[in-house]
Amino acid sequence: MTDEQPTPAPTGRRARGGADARRAMRGSNEIKQAGYIRRNIKLYEPFSDDQLELIEHNAETVLQETGIDFYEDEEAVEMWRAVGADVKASEAEERRFRVRFPRGLVRSLIKTAPREYVQHARNPANSVVIGGNNTVFAPVYGPPFIRNLDEGRRYATIEDFRNFAKLVYMLPSLHHAGGTLCEPVDIPVAKRHLDMIYTHIKYSDKPFMSSVTSGDRSADSVAMCEMLFGKEFVDQNCVMTSLINANSPMVWDGVMLGALKVLARANQACVISPFIVAGAMSPTTTVGTLTQILAEASVGIAFTQLCRPGAPVVFGTFAASMSMQSGAPTFGTPEPAHVTFGAAQLARRMGVPFRSGGGLCGSKVPDAQAAYESANTLWSTILSGVNFCLHSAGWLEGGLSSGYEKLIMDADQLTMFQKFAEGVDFSENGQAMDAIREVGPGAHYLGCEHTQKNFETAFWRSGLADNNSFEQWQDEGSKDIVVRANAKWKHMLNEYVAPALDEGIDEGLRDFMAKRKEVLPDNVS
Repeated sequence: MTDEQPTPAPTGRRARGGADARRAMRGSNEIKQAGYIRRNIKLYEPFSDDQLELIEHNAETVLQETGIDFYEDEEAVEMWRAVGADVKASEAEERRFRVRFPRGLVRSLIKTAPREYVQHARNPANSVVIGGNNTVFAPVYGPPFIRNLDEGRRYATIEDFRNFAKLVYMLPSLHHAGGTLCEPVDIPVAKRHLDMIYTHIKYSDKPFMSSVTSGDRSADSVAMCEMLFGKEFVDQNCVMTSLINANSPMVWDGVMLGALKVLARANQACVISPFIVAGAMSPTTTVGTLTQILAEASVGIAFTQLCRPGAPVVFGTFAASMSMQSGAPTFGTPEPAHVTFGAAQLARRMGVPFRSGGGLCGSKVPDAQAAYESANTLWSTILSGVNFCLHSAGWLEGGLSSGYEKLIMDADQLTMFQKFAEGVDFSENGQAMDAIREVGPGAHYLGCEHTQKNFETAFWRSGLADNNSFEQWQDEGSKDIVVRANAKWKHMLNEYVAPALDEGIDEGLRDFMAKRKEVLPDNVS
């Protein structure tokens, strides 16, 4: 695939009034998006070829000698046995198998995975290309709590989920709607995935993620996408990119494998991410952690290709280290940055897109600690060449809280990283020789023609930071950035207008949800 504009996705078979919907979508309520990043900067690659080959050799040794445990998925085990892996059942635990892989087997299977792919959005203008020189920013994923300046910390609800979906839709620097923006605990676990997928479809027209908490829930996600895009289109194109975590260290469990099989067989992208906090789920060293990440991720990536050769897949890792004092994960520190850089290089050598990074922090509130740690993580994200960046905005408390103000603050900073990734202008205008000749020694550039021509676009400007004088800031209420962010998200929600959705598709989705909820239990995790 190329990074050209993706072709439009067809509407589902139940669609009515499609022409009216498309005209409305092009109307005044359409949000102007920034578009995903096409990087025009060199990447930082600290590891030499010899060092990367050593890590690859060690990972192959781990797969051959130690192996990976597969738990509660005998079909997956038999699929590995059929291609030559060595499988031994656990004597201590039923339905647990140790799988060892002949050297080279896993790598040979990965060769069918695409280097990049298009994820289609229902608004084709918001489709993204994941891989290559591209970076796609997606919001926070997974927290059970929300935090805002008015209420503090509390459990999330479906109304919070809708609010975050609307805000992400309205924020141009977020190219992707994400997935579990927060856990709506007011809806039973077995049913909430339906409301979350519907919210992404109804209140946004950006690409989104599947539910992955069971194979059946992933199947529901696929079915809803088939209603939106059409069954044949979904079979031949990616419309969801979804997170599949290894149960580190070196275990793949039945829940994740069940979701992976459904999604890969449906030709939907899986982000294969070992969930590692170094020192707890991997060795304390960077090279040891990279070795384990590569072993775990390689097996997951290869398994997607066993399910369907050519299915899109992303090499992912969640890079964090552990506080040896408290045991909690830490963020924005040097060691996870080294892991991110190294894993990105390994992904490029493997020939698949890469996911990592984000606006990660351990702070409980959107304070200076949150800003420092998030900025440190985002710099390594950009410079390492991450293609799909989950948790780009809104992450607080080590992933336990989705922050309203933090979402707004992070999204503002993402516009800066987007500008940085454009690189430096070396055109005639960028060289500015006419300005230098015009001004000459001892004068200033404020009034020269070149400055007048470029002043609106010359420098990145924050839409949230205060750069006025102290007196003006004081006269306007001495508001800090959190207060300004609080006012902004409230204003955005007040101004929100939903993107047009075909009434027939909407009706079909609601009917599907109602029928599924009739048969799903209220008390299953």
